[in-house]
Amino acid sequence: MGSEKGVGNLAMSAILKRDGADERVLTESAKTPRDALNETETPKRALFPGARSLELFSGAGGLALGLHQAGLSPVALLERDKDSRDAININIASGLKEVAGWKTVRTDLRLVGYADYASEANFVTGGPPRQPFSLGGEHKAYEDSRDMFSEAVRAARELKPLGFIFENVRGLTRQSFSSYFNYITLQLSFPDIIKRSKMTWEDRLRALEEYRASKGDKGLEYDVVSKLVNAADYGVPRTRHRVFIVGFRKDLNALWSFPEPTRSREALLIAKNGDSSYWEERRVAKKDRPEAPRAEERRARLFDKLIYGERWRTVRDALKGLPDPKSDSAKNFFNHEYRGGARAYAGRGGSLLDAPSKTIKAGTNGVPGGENALALGDGEIRYYTVRESARIQTFPDNYQFSGSWSESVRRIGDAAPVKLAYVIGASVIKRLKEIAR
Repeated sequence: MGSEKGVGNLAMSAILKRDGADERVLTESAKTPRDALNETETPKRALFPGARSLELFSGAGGLALGLHQAGLSPVALLERDKDSRDAININIASGLKEVAGWKTVRTDLRLVGYADYASEANFVTGGPPRQPFSLGGEHKAYEDSRDMFSEAVRAARELKPLGFIFENVRGLTRQSFSSYFNYITLQLSFPDIIKRSKMTWEDRLRALEEYRASKGDKGLEYDVVSKLVNAADYGVPRTRHRVFIVGFRKDLNALWSFPEPTRSREALLIAKNGDSSYWEERRVAKKDRPEAPRAEERRARLFDKLIYGERWRTVRDALKGLPDPKSDSAKNFFNHEYRGGARAYAGRGGSLLDAPSKTIKAGTNGVPGGENALALGDGEIRYYTVRESARIQTFPDNYQFSGSWSESVRRIGDAAPVKLAYVIGASVIKRLKEIAR
């Protein structure tokens, strides 16, 4: 641990360690967080079997579902919103195998003692409320009481997990939030470091930056990697950008990086306008294929198919096998009731069948005009059914949603795409298994 001279007066006055009800400045003579870590350090042989997570802000369960499929099972899902918790509980009560063993807890996370889960969970996951950073919100960030990243940090501090996975909206990476995003990642890197109650976040950011640059043992520390990813690049049939923040405890020396994309827009252009394989796979007659812009045709002929991997998945891919919601057979699917009345507005038309879906909005002011809708080939436009929205977000067909159409769509739109969560979770689990050997 560095001295006051090594870290700077501001940093040393700011960097504190919680000791019961008291706060004291860390010094070289004080017991360091590393001492405490070594007392409870997890041997590599104990990593598996059993990567188990504590899920914060579980929402509709999209992140938890994908991570569970990848092998990171939740010991508990903590959520304040009653409707969200009820939505998950319906699936637990139905005996759905995808949520077998799940336990939900409705609570205000600020009242939770995370150390109570230390004997069960060795990972922390979740999606802190994104309204402070949403492009459709008020962009208040740290001034917004709904910014709950502090709870993610506290969970890491109290649980000392092997690692964590958090996701949020792309707005978090906006230039206007860049300093605050750095502040979030530094807090997660050094979760044992807390602040005096009267410090501003800017003062604390400077202190954390100086602490990072200081020499000596820094105690509980995480190697944190963040990335803005497009869900379509990983097999989700919609273009949606999400920020993932992944951390591994530094003593694991994980050296992890995000998985590379496996799909591309260019490959879709080739399949549609180059070799026409997309239309042939979907058995779409030439007369029913939309006319491609000449520029896209020219581009498709220039692309090398071997370079761009698999193609983006489209709405047509996602809805394959789902009957017309007006038909009698639609009753065989959960949440697949027809909903008409959609209208297209300038710049807000419905999603096209043969492209990834547009964003499924999760706004608080209802469904925006022209959004959450499907533009059919005959000029008709209608709203997605709840089941179609769930297909777009890669939820399994047997996963049920309760409540009104608008509330269900809002909850689905706010969830992390299950497939994207799976891809990132599988990569994390793979690395943990390698470390455990």
